[in-house]
Amino acid sequence: MITRRSLIAGGTSLGVSAALGVSPVRAAARRAPLTDVFRLGVASGEPAPQGVVLWTRLAVDPLSPDGRGGMPDRPIPVEWQVAHDEGFTKVVRRGVQVARPEAAHSVHVELDGLRPGAEYFYRFRAAGQISPAGRTLTAPAPGTGSRDLNLSFTSCADYQLGWFTAYRRMAEDHPDLIAFLGDYIYEYGRYGSPVREQAGGECFDLAGYRLRHTQHKADPDLQAAHAAAPWVVIFDDHDVENAWAGDVPEQPDPPFPPRRAAAFQAFYENMPLRRAQRPVGSALHLYRSVRWGSVAGIHLLDTRQYRDLYACNGGRSGIVGDDCTDRLAPNRTILGDEQEAWLTNRLRHSRATWDVLAQGVFFMEMDWTNGPARGYSNEGWDGYVASRDRVTAAIDDHGRNAVVLTGDVHSHWAGEIKRDFQAPDSKSVAVELVTTSVTSAGDGMDEYPNTQVLLDENPHVTFFNGRRGYVRTVLSKKEMRVDFRSLPYVSRPDAAAYTSGSFVIEPGRPHLNPA
Repeated sequence: MITRRSLIAGGTSLGVSAALGVSPVRAAARRAPLTDVFRLGVASGEPAPQGVVLWTRLAVDPLSPDGRGGMPDRPIPVEWQVAHDEGFTKVVRRGVQVARPEAAHSVHVELDGLRPGAEYFYRFRAAGQISPAGRTLTAPAPGTGSRDLNLSFTSCADYQLGWFTAYRRMAEDHPDLIAFLGDYIYEYGRYGSPVREQAGGECFDLAGYRLRHTQHKADPDLQAAHAAAPWVVIFDDHDVENAWAGDVPEQPDPPFPPRRAAAFQAFYENMPLRRAQRPVGSALHLYRSVRWGSVAGIHLLDTRQYRDLYACNGGRSGIVGDDCTDRLAPNRTILGDEQEAWLTNRLRHSRATWDVLAQGVFFMEMDWTNGPARGYSNEGWDGYVASRDRVTAAIDDHGRNAVVLTGDVHSHWAGEIKRDFQAPDSKSVAVELVTTSVTSAGDGMDEYPNTQVLLDENPHVTFFNGRRGYVRTVLSKKEMRVDFRSLPYVSRPDAAAYTSGSFVIEPGRPHLNPA
């Protein structure tokens, strides 16, 4: 296996003498020599019982203003190799894909024919150079319950606001799977007093979004996390534009459909996604499921493309009060009819111990206003109450052990989801675990002056921490163990992570038990 020391250093030492077979790359490389083409690292994702997606993107100049990584305007063959061992003495699959300039020289290899529930190592070669090695896993075979799932998740990485230490700490935990819950990049230009200088201004076009992704991918902490385990990803608003809802942007200029199309293309080019997620214009089919034997079904949701416009407040996101009755309208949806029906069907037919709903915005009811007045975020599920009620009814009616994973709010939260928050005595039907951000909101605090008031006025919410970090979990047939991991600072590199809260959830009992 890849040792932590070698992995966190950026990959194992791989001599060129380790044969990858006869290569057509050398002739292409002689035309225009390229050096250090793997500056964006490697990644894998979308594990299935027989395969995974392998990813890399060639770049010699990650900060090239055109977003193309300093690469020439010609196709480049890229060899790939998969092995049972870190030293690549037991190679099981190999092949060649072409990195094309129209796809920013990205490569997506959809592997099949591998063994279920197995660990593999992979690497690439192009222009006579060998990439760092990555570690990946296939999912256990359907019905297999003996393999626990070590799942970590986080969200919201604003490059300007700090160091990506949380990614490195996740890699050091040696997870089986990492879920990223939106805002992998921020579209903003420079603002405030940045901790790190960001390349480029606000992202409006394909060059801008590509450049933003390229700068992120060049970060060594992020590369370590991608090389450590397969990922599953969703987007949220900042992957395109702050607070967009369906086809409606926050700002009408520039025109939104071309901007969203550019953001989606860059998102796909820089993520280990399957061909099924390749965007078509300004549409990207993101919602899907990943299964981990009989232990867990992970349902990855899209809470942006199909949502209705925000309730009240002139159609803009914000805090609304009890007088905002539009948020209660029975036909309102955050998922759209088709995705909602798909999720209900998945829950109806699931036989997994755990059904994990990985999504972007706060699911539980939450009164964000201290005192007798009540205030709800119309951007979260509180703005789409009927949509939430239909999902909680499906969880309850089909007897599922559901856990909702959430990002977006730049702080750790945990609480219980009621079948109907409008009914005071409604039973709990699921648990929500909200991860903090990688950097967004800066160093933060463990507790803010109004934290206890918020907890007191929302008794179904049991935990808060306002630092940066991630959530580490272990799912088994017996229980789900949860550690909220926090960092004391991100304004400087290399902070140590600490556990700010630990809980255990038992199947059939949707409650947070202190560990």
